[in-house]
Amino acid sequence: VQLQASGGGSVQPGSSLRLSCLVSGFRMNNYAIAWFRQGPGKEREGVSCIRRNDGSSYYSDSVKGRFIISRDNSENTVSLQMNSLKPEDTAVYYCAADFVLCGPNLPPMVEEFDNWGQGTLVTVSS
Repeated sequence: VQLQASGGGSVQPGSSLRLSCLVSGFRMNNYAIAWFRQGPGKEREGVSCIRRNDGSSYYSDSVKGRFIISRDNSENTVSLQMNSLKPEDTAVYYCAADFVLCGPNLPPMVEEFDNWGQGTLVTVSS
């Protein structure tokens, strides 16, 4: 099982970035895929998650309305479109996969995911 996150960068507040998570070694449509982030001096937190079967998704309050998660099972890719970026979005972003439930009222929990990508750095600064 491998996950490879990409798309991070350094942008100004108000900008957009699109993160991608390329998965391999398993059937992606059998797994929930989540994005976590870890800011400087902070614990890793769940940002968004997309359910394995019906595509229901979860967003943390801090990103709701600005971030959009999507999955393309045929391309083995999950994307996180990040709009209206703020300095507080600065973090290393990780994608993770596991056979868990997530959804509108089911946030992804770090301890539930065993399969992680390497992380991609997002810096939002003027």
